[in-house]
Amino acid sequence: MARRARAVDLAAIALTDHDTTDGVADAAREGTKLGIRVIPGCEFSVRAPWGELHVLALFLPTDSEPLQTFLRDTRAARRRRGEQIVAKLQDLGVDIDLEDVQSQLVGGDGGALGRPHVARALVDCGACDDITDAFRRYLGRGRAAYVGKPLPKLAEVTALVHDVGGLTAAAHLGDHGSEAQLRVFQDQGLDCIEVRHPSHPPGLEQRLMRVAERLGLGITGGSDWHGESEYGDSHAPLGGMKVPDVWLQQLEHRLELNSRKRP
Repeated sequence: MARRARAVDLAAIALTDHDTTDGVADAAREGTKLGIRVIPGCEFSVRAPWGELHVLALFLPTDSEPLQTFLRDTRAARRRRGEQIVAKLQDLGVDIDLEDVQSQLVGGDGGALGRPHVARALVDCGACDDITDAFRRYLGRGRAAYVGKPLPKLAEVTALVHDVGGLTAAAHLGDHGSEAQLRVFQDQGLDCIEVRHPSHPPGLEQRLMRVAERLGLGITGGSDWHGESEYGDSHAPLGGMKVPDVWLQQLEHRLELNSRKRP
């Protein structure tokens, strides 16, 4: 990842895989060699009034035992959900097993299993034409193989992240990012809003910027890069979303202020 970042002339990247920090140390070491700053992070899923909110946690100490315990428990819950999805697919006559899904994880069994991995396995085994087809036929909410995800409260995640010295940002909010809703999230410990995202048109980005300014929330942005095979409206190529250096400087200032408030 650091080499790709260097190739597209980025100065810094944040690595925020879902429910794991396993790749951060290697990326940081490679980044040091190449002159690319790698900000250690993670992406959490939490409860929201509309179902699920993704929360980016930045500047995480990857050696924190409370953090790693929480992430291990979350990955275990995701695996149990994957097993339930596979069982439903098998009941529907789809020739798939958990090993097919597990093979989609980078690095074997250490990552966080989710529906996209099941979707790719469905494509590989010929049951679906593409990932969109897999979600439309089987995996989307209300479809035959859908299984709900157990989700923590936002306040639980923000407290954990603050305790280990990090910042939190509400990711790709879209039309859910009303000022009233963000006030509620701010009361639950939210630090920032991801305003620049491939799914956010310019008008939405500008509105979120204004809301962040009024509420005193930080701003972040990124490509939401998931690999070369997954772009579409929700992802962009690495380096595809230009983020000003000053945004990172402002986050670091906010991080310093937060650290002064901690006992």
